[in-house]
Amino acid sequence: MRVAVYARVSTRDKDQNPETQMEPLRAYVAAQGWQVAQEFVDRAPAGDQAARKAWRQLLAGAARRQFDLVLVWRIDRAFRSVLDAANTLEQLRHWRIGIRSYSEPWLDTTSPFGEALFHITAAYAQLERAVLAERVKAGMDRAAREGVRIGRPAAIDRKGFRRRWAEVSARIHSGETSRRAAAKELGVGVATVARLLAAEA
Repeated sequence: MRVAVYARVSTRDKDQNPETQMEPLRAYVAAQGWQVAQEFVDRAPAGDQAARKAWRQLLAGAARRQFDLVLVWRIDRAFRSVLDAANTLEQLRHWRIGIRSYSEPWLDTTSPFGEALFHITAAYAQLERAVLAERVKAGMDRAAREGVRIGRPAAIDRKGFRRRWAEVSARIHSGETSRRAAAKELGVGVATVARLLAAEA
């Protein structure tokens, strides 16, 4: 059997290595006595279809019947929603190509039972993402109400900034440096430099 293996890592975590997914996928194909026809790797969020060039190439290869099965690390590596999963599955079925999940071995669309489980798991994965997003939003809302600042501190709040600003400000006033150069040196925007200068006036 000719197999297309697909891995996706998120762009949010630059330390993620696609080989963490690809190595077990290749080993699984070899253990079954199958052949890796093609390998596809994306570095993109699941929902960013424009950035998922490898996934689009995989579907184009499927349309040309270049392989018989798509093997993914986990179902949420391939699909962003239940609707996306259902539509893609319909396409693959039309081309007589199955899909399997390495981490969820019961997900094998080459059997009616596996196809049903595929849809259930895709729905659960979408629900899990929605619940997580809701929790994150609730936590950020609560933090905002309590006056907790989210994210890294603003540049002007960082240690040593006031001392550096005093030096840079003096150079701006003496004409030794421009606002743009000062902004670059301090790691802030030109508008921030303008506000700080206005506050001194």
